Amino acid sequence: MTFIKSWEDFEKAAEKLYLANPMKVRYTMKYRHSDGALVLKFTDDAVCLQYKTEVQQDLKKIDRFMTNLMRHMVSSDK
Repeated sequence: MTFIKSWEDFEKAAEKLYLANPMKVRYTMKYRHSDGALVLKFTDDAVCLQYKTEVQQDLKKIDRFMTNLMRHMVSSDK
């Protein structure tokens, strides 16, 4: 399990992973106080994507991405 360095690469890969099999993908968001870092992890048990940030500006990007992902989850397109 390696970390993806670029937010844009992580965002594209995570959305692609979710759209490939929405029922199997899960994600976690964890703040590690000792490092002062936020860690995002998307997995479908075969592929694991991780992104770590210590920059507060990335929180807005993460929030926008999560909002977009929630829209995918509630859409009725099948």
